[in-house]
Amino acid sequence: MGYSYDTDTLGDIAPRSAAVFGEAPALAMASGEALSYRDLDRLTLQTARFLARMGISKGDRVALLSENRPEWGIASLGIARAGAVAVPILTDFTAEQIGNILAHSGSRAAFISAKLKKKLEAAPRGEAPLSEGLELLAIEELAKDGPAEREADGGAEPSLPRVESGDLAALVYTSGTTGLSKGVMLSHRNFIADALACDSVIRLDGRDLLLSILPLAHSYEYTIGFLIPMMSGACVRYLDRPPSASALLPALASLRPTIMLSVPMVIEKVYRSSVEPALGKIALYKFPPLRPALEWIAGLKLKKTFGGRMRFFGIGGAPLDPEVERFLLRARFPYAIGYGLTETAPIIAASAVGKTKVRVAGPALAGADIRIAATGAAGPGALGEIQVRGPMVGSGYYRDAKRTAEAFTRDGYFRTGDLGSFDSRRRLSVRGRLKTMILGASGENIYPEEVEAVINASPYVAESLVYDDEAGLRALIQLKPEVLEELSTYVKEGAGGAEKAAGRFGQAVGTAIRWAAQEMSSAELYVEKAAAPLLERVKKEANCRLAAFSRLASVELQAEPFEKTPTQKIKRFLYPKK
Repeated sequence: MGYSYDTDTLGDIAPRSAAVFGEAPALAMASGEALSYRDLDRLTLQTARFLARMGISKGDRVALLSENRPEWGIASLGIARAGAVAVPILTDFTAEQIGNILAHSGSRAAFISAKLKKKLEAAPRGEAPLSEGLELLAIEELAKDGPAEREADGGAEPSLPRVESGDLAALVYTSGTTGLSKGVMLSHRNFIADALACDSVIRLDGRDLLLSILPLAHSYEYTIGFLIPMMSGACVRYLDRPPSASALLPALASLRPTIMLSVPMVIEKVYRSSVEPALGKIALYKFPPLRPALEWIAGLKLKKTFGGRMRFFGIGGAPLDPEVERFLLRARFPYAIGYGLTETAPIIAASAVGKTKVRVAGPALAGADIRIAATGAAGPGALGEIQVRGPMVGSGYYRDAKRTAEAFTRDGYFRTGDLGSFDSRRRLSVRGRLKTMILGASGENIYPEEVEAVINASPYVAESLVYDDEAGLRALIQLKPEVLEELSTYVKEGAGGAEKAAGRFGQAVGTAIRWAAQEMSSAELYVEKAAAPLLERVKKEANCRLAAFSRLASVELQAEPFEKTPTQKIKRFLYPKK
């Protein structure tokens, strides 16, 4: 790429790429006309000058609140060229959360889409405390003729400040699984360093087309799905609505992307809803010697579903179900996997396509000095907190000296809060969060994420969450919507439904449905009652696959979907309180 994280900034990307890639397509909606790299250079410079005319100075915070679109990238690089600090905000945040972030960051202006502006305006009084004097700017205008011109003194173009690589580039507010949002401070150096370090995992060029489905406000999509393509001459296209099957499948067929980034939930849903049932219907799949060939054929069909040109399908943000990963390996699907955090801009360890291993993130990226803070003997297999230092590691949390101090060791390593280990080839494996690890009755380490993976393998289960109480391990289980709908239908059919349920789920469920239909009056209550034997069946099957010390003592129906982070991890701190 020819960049250096010691000297280059995000503001250098647009002019450098314009000089190299010229009229090549850079950014577009899925079915729209693309902006060229020369357009990107012109529009980002125009945006920077517009901010300068507004009085935005070096270090001032400018928020970004919009769905994915080309204008998001224009705003981001324009803010960087102006020497300001971007505050990207996830669109899923509530109006109250958005208001708090704007206030905490001290944002002076915000590029906002019409849809999100309506969201804030529709919020009840007091739930969107916007910063005093905050100026809202229509992000949609950035790809047209630029923002409305403001006359400068004497009509001269405003000068832009000199920006250094160590200057703050963004405040990224996270919505973690363990507590309140916090503003992660990331410099230009952090982002450029991580983009360059990923060269060992992904290399793009002008032939590549990336279909973006993850929010740009998340550092994973921003660094890998925006910065690297813009530094490499690739083209990025965005969907104009959430990536449901009805929106995603036509886009995959028409665009035939070569690159995609995803959280595990996307590929896991594809596997559970399409691949696994299809393989289960093939009688020959019951014979182990024939499975590799059938899975390879299934892999060909899966590649075709993704457009037929996919060469890099990046998976990150949360642990991937081991069963799904084994299929991807056997099917030779071109997936890559990595590990990182917002605080590390974000990737610090990853495996390239063709070099993945089940439940292994991969070797440390160049510049990422990773160590395992093991309490016992060190060496391969030693388990402990993953700690890292390097040029991609941010400086801490904005206006939060206490959290910042707690996040770093005395010798400068960032404490990730994740448990992991290295194998003999220095490949990193992540076991779970340090705070969620459960100590068994005899001192065993129990990782709830691993127990949940076993529960979630059930054909009836959508998701689960495991925690410890006085009686032992307990699981909240969310059944698949189609399973709950089926149970509801059976209950309404009474005796006939009970017989059908007995054939589908087993006699215990059929008996429960017969009893529920006779005794209960509330549909929700009797479906929940009828689901109890099915949950017990899930528990029994899971316990057969679990070590004795990590078996479930009880299970409970989780009626509502779990609340999640933007990378689709359950917000554990909310449960079991809810």
